Amino acid sequence: MDNIKKVTCILIFILLFLISGSIKSEAKSSDLYLENLEFNSIIEKNGDMVVNETWDIDIENTNTLYKTFKTDATKYNAITDVTVTDITDGQEKEFKQIDELMYHVTKNCYYAMENDDGDFEIAWGVGLDDESQHKTYRITYRVKGAVAKYSDYAELYWQFVGKDFSVDAKNIKGTIYLPEMVENKEDIKVWGHTEDLNGEIYVTGNNKIEFTLNNFNSGRYVEIRTLFPTNLITSSTRGEQKEILNDVINEETVWANEANERRTRKENQDKIITSLIIIISLLLAIWFIAKIIKRTKSLKGLKEIKPEEKIIYFREIPREDASPMEALYVCREFKNQIDSTLLGNAFSSSLLDLSLKKKIDFKIEKDNNKDNITIEILNRNTFLEDIPGDEKIFAKILLDATNDNNSITVKELQKYIKRMKTEDITKLPENLYKVIIDKFEKIGIINKKELDKYNKQTGAFAIYFIGLVFCVMLLIFSINVNLYMLIGAIPLVITILINLVLISIQMKRTNVYTQKGINEKEKWKSLKKYMEEFSLLKEKEVPEIILWEKFLVYATVFGISDKVLKQLKIVYPDLDNMIQDGTYPYMYLMINTDFSHSFVSVVSSSMSSAYSSATGGGGGFSGGGGRWTVAGGGGRRKIASYILIKKG
Repeated sequence: MDNIKKVTCILIFILLFLISGSIKSEAKSSDLYLENLEFNSIIEKNGDMVVNETWDIDIENTNTLYKTFKTDATKYNAITDVTVTDITDGQEKEFKQIDELMYHVTKNCYYAMENDDGDFEIAWGVGLDDESQHKTYRITYRVKGAVAKYSDYAELYWQFVGKDFSVDAKNIKGTIYLPEMVENKEDIKVWGHTEDLNGEIYVTGNNKIEFTLNNFNSGRYVEIRTLFPTNLITSSTRGEQKEILNDVINEETVWANEANERRTRKENQDKIITSLIIIISLLLAIWFIAKIIKRTKSLKGLKEIKPEEKIIYFREIPREDASPMEALYVCREFKNQIDSTLLGNAFSSSLLDLSLKKKIDFKIEKDNNKDNITIEILNRNTFLEDIPGDEKIFAKILLDATNDNNSITVKELQKYIKRMKTEDITKLPENLYKVIIDKFEKIGIINKKELDKYNKQTGAFAIYFIGLVFCVMLLIFSINVNLYMLIGAIPLVITILINLVLISIQMKRTNVYTQKGINEKEKWKSLKKYMEEFSLLKEKEVPEIILWEKFLVYATVFGISDKVLKQLKIVYPDLDNMIQDGTYPYMYLMINTDFSHSFVSVVSSSMSSAYSSATGGGGGFSGGGGRWTVAGGGGRRKIASYILIKKG
């Protein structure tokens, strides 16, 4: 068996080697390496373009960074309004402008002027002659006359990175804003050019264009061309009274066809590698068959734990010390981190629970028929004491938001949540998961050993699933090479698929929750069902109104508070008068304001923003263009290389 494992590892290694052979190495090849290079550009109505460049760069043994522009009136008129700022670690330090050309620029100084070759040059001193640091710089400048105005379209044709750019970059991205919104995004035409064909460009809004590239090699270029309605430019010093759309489309079509031919040649090379991969996959399928046999045997001893008593309705709190999040976890039998979309409910319910525990109080004031809700911390010194760990995480957010005050309005708290760092937001599910699982283990709701086993199965499932997707992709490419290659790939797909099914069954039968936990789950589910249907029951079966304050805490985290409140009004027709005297403060809050919805909305949107990425319509870069170079940069401690604009 050990020999089989060794052979399997070797085959997997060969697979990885074949795959990685076509992946560009990200190792630094010089004293400078850009982790991120970002361009944020705004086109103005007079045809100028204001550019903000952000250089997120690793620097070693370099004194000066620079950027040069070849003076050429056919491309632009002038570069003005230059500033250079060190923004490392969020601390802004604007460099001092000097009026002297220097090969080695004084540290924290910059010049922006014509150099000895007649080029306009921006150079700034970093002062890292014999050391290395990771720095972030922002370079701002105005390109006067960047846009040419024609009778049918206005054109921006700008090379953001030139061929002589001497620094590799892991990521390059850019955003271009037009002067005004267009009625239809189709009125904006975009093309991107780069030699490695590894970029994408999209029109992502009615005045917004975005482009991205990964693993940029120095010695290449990044060129953007866009046409947009000419009426967006009120005046321009460049352009002619002629139509250019057809000429541009014809030119770009030629370049796109050339790019497609290059892609086809690369695909043919990939097919050879694919053939080797499928042959090896056939051998790996044999090993997976052995895994199938082993898993089939292990399933015989696994039995899923069932609740000891089947309950239809449960009319009490199953566990008095349970936080809303704990109730949600048990009710849904979560074994992994909570879905970020549920955090809005969790935060709202935790605040209600803190109010019930006399940790906070809600104050409501009417202002022009609008409710202004203030949350008041009753005792800041003991605020975090005697509350569950998951609730304490939310309580700390409230403490930080108040900024040493004892009160904060709901609107202010919402703004604070929206301003929270992405890192803090994205860590919330993980942090909540840890404290809940630790408590569950202590009180005997969860079997930690079984949870660890479940997590391993989850990892195995993910690996097999990725393997299945990878194999399917190989099959798709192999069909165009040789039909007989399917003989090697199909068994691998089948064995991986069977393993996925068996792992899924193992995960389902792995008893992460103990008998105590399953029994509690049955009670929470029955309580939830009762809260959803209690208005259908006889009046004597409905508990006193005071208990509903506790029930509403859990109804909020379950996402059924609206339904419960509607039923309460049916069962208690005089409910509004019953809660007016302040005896049931947050029941009044939930019935008469949009408190719960507002928190659910703001936390959910904050989480979505943290996890989302920009999307939009567009396509890949072609290899066309490259006929003229605008700008570039590099280290000048050893060599002074310049970026040129070719005329014509």
